[in-house]
Amino acid sequence: MFKTIANAFRDKEIRKRILLTLLMLAIFRLGAYIPIPGLDVAALNAENSITDGSFFGIIAAINGTFGSQGTIFSLGIMPFINSFIIMQLVTIIVPKLERMSKEGEEGRKKITQITRYVAIALAVVQAFGFVMSWGDNFTGLFGTGVANKWLSRIMTVIILTAGSTFVMWLGERITEYGIGNGTSLIIFIGILSGIGSSLINAIQTMAGQSGDTSALMGSVWWFIGFILFVIVLFFFIVYVDMAERRIPVRYAKQVKGNKMYGGQTSNIPMKVNASGVMPIIFASSFLMFPQMIASFWEGSDFYNWYARWLGVNGYIYIPVLCLLILFFSYFYAQIQFNPIEVSKNIQQYGGFIPGIRPGKPTSEYLAKINNRITLFGAIFLAIIALIPSILVAVMPQELGLTNAFSATGLLIVVSVALETNKQMESQIMMKTYKGFLK
Repeated sequence: MFKTIANAFRDKEIRKRILLTLLMLAIFRLGAYIPIPGLDVAALNAENSITDGSFFGIIAAINGTFGSQGTIFSLGIMPFINSFIIMQLVTIIVPKLERMSKEGEEGRKKITQITRYVAIALAVVQAFGFVMSWGDNFTGLFGTGVANKWLSRIMTVIILTAGSTFVMWLGERITEYGIGNGTSLIIFIGILSGIGSSLINAIQTMAGQSGDTSALMGSVWWFIGFILFVIVLFFFIVYVDMAERRIPVRYAKQVKGNKMYGGQTSNIPMKVNASGVMPIIFASSFLMFPQMIASFWEGSDFYNWYARWLGVNGYIYIPVLCLLILFFSYFYAQIQFNPIEVSKNIQQYGGFIPGIRPGKPTSEYLAKINNRITLFGAIFLAIIALIPSILVAVMPQELGLTNAFSATGLLIVVSVALETNKQMESQIMMKTYKGFLK
């Protein structure tokens, strides 16, 4: 990766793209530290705890820890991600949108525009959820009366929605003029900043224990063990993320005129975790959304029932989360890989899978392989999603290391880093062979 970055900086055009990307990300990080006017941020940070899977935990897994700290970018890119998920589901269900998605570039532009509108609507709803969860932590920007407090809340909703819309715009500009996918890079930098802040806090906590040798040594060993565990998990995620099953395909020789074509052997790469982190986000968002809506009426019977059974520490939260990850893994696999279409393409070009007859047997064979791989990928994602709950139960809470680590966030970081590296390599290769192609 470091060699790829060094080679990228040698090319003027790629260097400009990288610098523009870094500038956009710097603007994003700057907004992550600007507090919302009229909000008691100190009291807010003292009240809100972040655990993976909680109301703010899901936001933190995407935006970094600043999601609960009362900044203008608290919502981050989350509304756009939710909108993208909804549009993917609706496109399959609604025939008009499905036809629009197959209209080429013009159809994709229309769907992208609809996705933006839905993202803004979701930003308003989620901003209202944030404001309600923040309670009475408003300092009375417009006065201390009831009406003035509600005016402060409405202004906060507008600020949060505008901030989320601006972050969405930054992501699109990075995708268009920079390097990599802008939305993914914004998530990437937000998660890394949250991990860095929590690790610094843990080190400061250990420094404060210098007077108690026993407590200090215990914290140091926990800290070292935590770092080693994260490193091992990092390599495990990279290994699974890059793992793939290659289905061999042979092409029969064909004589056209005086030339012979075909006779080659290729393969169909089927990734073990082709859906990436999306099933976890799908499942977590599915469980989070009712709780977010119920938080508008905190203390109601439905809120108490949902928090008891399906909240982050609920009795059936973990099994339901695992089942939803399994369901969305298979759902997303069906969207990404169509065995019937792949089988038709293989047959059209005179290819076949050794030992499998062309046509329906080939599609059935590919579907069988895809289902098996998807099952393994779903189990892997379920383990990743459950790791934070295990760490919370095992590790001491005073260090705050459980807040520094989100398995979902680490999976996102690895996926984004690998994808960005691939894109830089592709652009470098295009520049290298430009003269040859001319």
